[in-house]
Amino acid sequence: MSAFWCELAWTGGRVEAGVLVEGDGERIARVAPGQAAPPPGATRLRGLVVPGFANAHSHAFQRALRGRAQTGRGSFWDWRERMYELAEALDPERYRELATAAFAEMALAGITTVGEFHYLHHDRGGAPYAEPNAMAEAVLAAAREAGIRITLLHACYLHGGIGADPDGAQLRFSDGDVDAWAARASELEERPGVRIGAAIHSVRAVDPGSAAGVASWARERERPLHAHLSEQPAENRACLEAYGRTPAAVLADAGALDERFVAVHATHLAETDFSLLGGAGATCCLCPTTERDLADGIGPARRLADSGAGLALGSDSNAVIDILEEARALELDERLATGTRGQHSPDELLRAATGGGHACLGWPEAGRIEAGALCDLVAIDVDGVRLAGAGRADPIASLVFAGSAADVREVVVGGRRVVSDGRHLDVDVAAELAGSIGRLP
Repeated sequence: MSAFWCELAWTGGRVEAGVLVEGDGERIARVAPGQAAPPPGATRLRGLVVPGFANAHSHAFQRALRGRAQTGRGSFWDWRERMYELAEALDPERYRELATAAFAEMALAGITTVGEFHYLHHDRGGAPYAEPNAMAEAVLAAAREAGIRITLLHACYLHGGIGADPDGAQLRFSDGDVDAWAARASELEERPGVRIGAAIHSVRAVDPGSAAGVASWARERERPLHAHLSEQPAENRACLEAYGRTPAAVLADAGALDERFVAVHATHLAETDFSLLGGAGATCCLCPTTERDLADGIGPARRLADSGAGLALGSDSNAVIDILEEARALELDERLATGTRGQHSPDELLRAATGGGHACLGWPEAGRIEAGALCDLVAIDVDGVRLAGAGRADPIASLVFAGSAADVREVVVGGRRVVSDGRHLDVDVAAELAGSIGRLP
């Protein structure tokens, strides 16, 4: 048994004082508000306690591009060449080191579960490793060492563009055909802290017939299915020219759209796409810090939510690892695009960062503080520089619109403390980041 006394806690959509959270193993056994002081043996969590954050879309290896790929004129397509150069430099050991450091940085930011959209599968030139899932296992080991949960979104990537063969670094991503992808995906086993999902990289990299095969694999196993969708206007134009339909319509025809489907980005949607995604009960994962870094555009989050789609958040390229920044950017970027404030309430944004993200990663039992949920807790300093004077008066609005990863002081994952007083208990995060990135060419 474990016990945590929360000075303030966000439970059931409201903030309560003096909340005792008792754990039994990884789960919350009891939540008791109105406790004036911590009982003997309880760990005191100062400030505001919220459920663990979910990072619903990450490419961990791209953390090495931070500071190296933010400058200079160009577009997403220019940045992609820098990413390919990085991908060529990685092997399973280097990947594990880098991903461990990136996931540990996520833990410091209050992220307790990550959705790793994984497509770097093979050795240079596309040669399979002796252990076909060596790269995937390196990523899973990294999450374990960093102390967070992971949903590995095993991505199918077959083509270098619509009708084009893969080339260069893309050879490391491609299995050649969907059956070979499915054979490898089926070898990955779920285990404590690990769930396995599927991903269609994009309509550029996966043809409609193969997309149907990936969707079938995920549906038969009731696994999450994610896909990059309409991130770039050029993607939409190529798809319309090749198939006469939008990317969302192509995936709908492939049987991919349902309540387990997650559209990543969904930045440049056609009018008909909103009803397709919302009508299917899909989730849309927006990654505002990456979308603005790559000049992708501003996603129509309010229209997506109004259409019936769920919302989640991701750090994507990991140019920034701060889910609170992603949450407020969802609202603030739309203010710039629409000229209207208040598109999303603070509670709605925080739900996207917690329960919404966890549900779309296949962890519906996480993302809330209640009996039976996973005991994932994040304590935020409400008296520090960013939140002082407001963090106690209106904690959720202050947190969402002014808080940052730097305000995270304590992180509990499955009843176990991973971060204490702003320090990771198992990983020297700055040293590991510097070392793993410094060892890359």
